[in-house]
Amino acid sequence: MKTVAPQTAPALSIREQRSLPGYIHLVVSGFLIGGANVVPGVSGGTMALILGIFEELVESLRMAGRPEFFRALLGFRLKDAWRIINGNFLLAIAVGALPAVLVLVPGLEWMLINQPVIIWSFFFGLVMGSVLLIVISIQRWTPGLAAALLIGAAGAYWIVGMVPVQTPESWWFLMLSGGLAICAMILPGVSGSFILVLVNKYEFFVRAVNTRDLLPILWAGIGAAVGLVTFAQLLSWLFKRYHDATLAVLTGFMLGSLRKIWPWKETLETYMDRHGELVPLLEKNVLPALRVDGSFNGEILFALIAAFVGLAAVLLIEKWAKRREAPAQP
Repeated sequence: MKTVAPQTAPALSIREQRSLPGYIHLVVSGFLIGGANVVPGVSGGTMALILGIFEELVESLRMAGRPEFFRALLGFRLKDAWRIINGNFLLAIAVGALPAVLVLVPGLEWMLINQPVIIWSFFFGLVMGSVLLIVISIQRWTPGLAAALLIGAAGAYWIVGMVPVQTPESWWFLMLSGGLAICAMILPGVSGSFILVLVNKYEFFVRAVNTRDLLPILWAGIGAAVGLVTFAQLLSWLFKRYHDATLAVLTGFMLGSLRKIWPWKETLETYMDRHGELVPLLEKNVLPALRVDGSFNGEILFALIAAFVGLAAVLLIEKWAKRREAPAQP
């Protein structure tokens, strides 16, 4: 009788057989990717593309939802399961990404509290730059793609207007936020932090990281893990079969969602949060006052500069990415 050998993990590829300098490069790459994911408008996927590890990152993350991984895991073949998901690679990225979050988040929270118009103007420019790059990446626009963009923009503009300033802090909503954000993080041009802004959880998680409030972060982490196994698979399927249409809808979605990031807002109602602070409950977008106390409102100039810097940063990142890709092209 023929003996059937137990299924083992795939053989290690050359890219998995790394030396110590190779893993140091991955840790540094993880730091840059983590930093990009903290800022709304800068995609961690774009940064991974620049660093030349995007395909390996997506492939490794997607393997976490594959049957062979679960078979190895349920069969307690932990070494095989680790190899299937390229565990050493993912661990090195995570080791770099975590310090980036801890380093950048305090400064972002300070800006959100003390200079909200400037930091939101910067984010506005980042998103505008991402929208511009995605539009350019679609080589042939058709009426159908234009319609998809308009539908995405209109839908996002409407949805963003419906999302209240106060959203639930329940475990299920924190899991949903983490799941949606992780899907965006692995796509070039779409920012996971931007998704958190749309569901009104960006500032919440920034504070949770700063105060080491681990429970909300844990729920978001569980949601992110579930998102990788479910939503990310769907997004990958859409990109493979309807690449341009998916990009067009995403572009429209980001464009319409700029309503949420508009820097100048008027607070109509407030509420007391669980930390005892008054925070906005209902806001509306307003135009900035051109003059304050009889002189020109200098905040407008600084906001325009911040938006331009954000837009330029995205364009420079993309230019760097193309330079990295050029040598690999036949």
